[in-house]
Amino acid sequence: MAVIEVVRGDITRQHVDAIVTAANESLLGGGGVDGAIHRAAGPRLAEAGAAIAPCPPGEAVATPAFDLDPPVRYVIHTVGPVWEGGGHDEAEVLASCYRRCLAVADEVGARSVAFPAIATGVYGFPADRAAETAVRTLRCTPSAVESIRLVAFDEETAILLRAAVDHSGGSSASTG
Repeated sequence: MAVIEVVRGDITRQHVDAIVTAANESLLGGGGVDGAIHRAAGPRLAEAGAAIAPCPPGEAVATPAFDLDPPVRYVIHTVGPVWEGGGHDEAEVLASCYRRCLAVADEVGARSVAFPAIATGVYGFPADRAAETAVRTLRCTPSAVESIRLVAFDEETAILLRAAVDHSGGSSASTG
């Protein structure tokens, strides 16, 4: 089972094999974490995304990391659900994002992966529910990934992620 670590910081500066971006279906870049990753990776990331788009909600695909600093070799793009009140399978779509990201990480040979809080920005998924879904899914999905870093942009998200990790009964490192 992978070690899950919660950190507060910039996902583009993590020392991992792959970073996950909370993308839109076009994979052309957007706001929030997706915009930050696209700016750090350079314009070839949008070009690579356009070549394989669209990516439906709950799915994931990988591209090279382009201008991101090593050891990051891949960007895994996943499209989260837009929150519509919880009655439209949003939690299952979000869980699918995390499962598919791990599967894609396995396909490209990534052993360490950094995840943002998928769908909690403009897509409106409640951050507490998203944290629980993320940790529960990552803990129960078989994968060769050895290290998972949940990267929070702000302290409120970090607190929710740490609580979810603690609640899941597993040990994890927690920094930031």
